[in-house]
Amino acid sequence: MRHLPKSVLTALLTVYIVWGSTYFAIQVALTAFPPFMMIGTRFLVAGGLLYLWQLWRKAPQPTLREWRDGGIVGILMLGGGTGLTACAQQYVSSGLTAVFIACSPMILSGLSGLFGDWPRRREWLGIVCGFLGAVLLASDHGFAAQPAGIFLLLGAILSWDVGSVLSQKKLKMAKGGMGFASEMLVGGAFLFIVSLLSGEKMTGPLTVQAFSAWAYLVVAGSLIAFTAYMYLLSKVPAGLAASYAYVNPVIAVALGVAFGGEHLSGKAMLAMAIILGSVVMLTTARRPAE
Repeated sequence: MRHLPKSVLTALLTVYIVWGSTYFAIQVALTAFPPFMMIGTRFLVAGGLLYLWQLWRKAPQPTLREWRDGGIVGILMLGGGTGLTACAQQYVSSGLTAVFIACSPMILSGLSGLFGDWPRRREWLGIVCGFLGAVLLASDHGFAAQPAGIFLLLGAILSWDVGSVLSQKKLKMAKGGMGFASEMLVGGAFLFIVSLLSGEKMTGPLTVQAFSAWAYLVVAGSLIAFTAYMYLLSKVPAGLAASYAYVNPVIAVALGVAFGGEHLSGKAMLAMAIILGSVVMLTTARRPAE
């Protein structure tokens, strides 16, 4: 990755490591928060903090059109993408969820191609290898599912990827951090309204551990990593931006081995090697935009 600009490399590593570590934080936060409330409030707070910081920096306020377009992206990516995934996990095993998420780079690259930015042969090879590695890694967790979960996951992946492409190719969002803030504010508000309408209640006492996990998701998972992902979409090919779908499970497994006493099987090591090889192919396929 040495040829990558420092800002792109930093954003990639941020998305890889932070989103890979949020698996455990989400589990802890869900001991107190129901799913839609947890996701909605984390993005509302993260978006609010980013919006206030942009105001302090005297960034221009989004226009009505920019609020509308940012809201569309936020509802698609956060409401549809993360919200439907949370629903689907009630009916689908974690292994199959990881496999569906690993489809995201293929779908995102195909959607980008419709706007004239087709992946090159080396990128397609990296995407396919990453998907196969993710399937191999997830196979230890089983592929059980109910039909409802399959449709919810399909909707989640399509919503996330369509929102990702529209944010760069079609819709006019506010520049820089103010655009990211508008996405998170509208998307978070949408999910919080869904939480209220569905009658969600706290699932347990708000312990220090649960609140700390929620705060980590706000600052690291939403404010930092989501902003880094949106930055990557504007700088690198779609396949590379979405390669977090392959690497995040690797980070999660590595953290489990390092801190959770989990065992790393030979199949998992092979899968991780395939995934890391796919990332090498994606990062060296073409240079990012200046």
